[in-house]
Amino acid sequence: MNKVDFKKTLKAFYNPKPKQYEIIKIPPMNFLMIDGIGSPGTSTAYIDSLAALYPLAYKIKFLSKAAGQDYIVPSLQALWWAEDMDDFVNDNKDNWQWTLMLMLPDWIASEMIAEAFRVVGLGKPKKPAPRLLEKIRVEQYDEGLVAQYLHIGAYEDEAPILRHMHDDYIPKQGYKMPSQHKGAYKHHEIYISDPRKVAKEKLKTILRQPIISSTK
Repeated sequence: MNKVDFKKTLKAFYNPKPKQYEIIKIPPMNFLMIDGIGSPGTSTAYIDSLAALYPLAYKIKFLSKAAGQDYIVPSLQALWWAEDMDDFVNDNKDNWQWTLMLMLPDWIASEMIAEAFRVVGLGKPKKPAPRLLEKIRVEQYDEGLVAQYLHIGAYEDEAPILRHMHDDYIPKQGYKMPSQHKGAYKHHEIYISDPRKVAKEKLKTILRQPIISSTK
């Protein structure tokens, strides 16, 4: 049985060339999603959200494998924003809002997802069901046209890259960032590397910004 690796089959979206700005159109994809607010990596909401998201994603993977199609669970993704964008500038992470996402292959049927929710919701004798499981939803995300950059390095070193993307690269390509209306301005990151296993100077993170034509 072949195991699909989306970093290979969807290389343009999940394994682009590093340190290179580009304009690319992302097709609609299905995701497991969960929303929250709080400091990434340390807040209870963030930790509990991951604790619910991953068991469900892996149960879906195992059900898919049992049905004849195996795959590697895709990298964690996140949309980031704040009611007051100054909270980003001032690094006030307690006010950061986010949507954590794991992509679902297009062959995953709704019945398989429902069964995964049921099984994970039962918990185990020595491990109760994830506390935030009921907050996870399945939703299609149609991101469309974006500016994209594969950053290699620490998360805290992203600011100059994003500043150049927003203030220089995007306008010079004839585009602009849409208004924050309906969440269009949400910053998008895809975490190719596991920070628990990779030194921070070698972390790979795809940075994305939705864009529209500057004439609109």
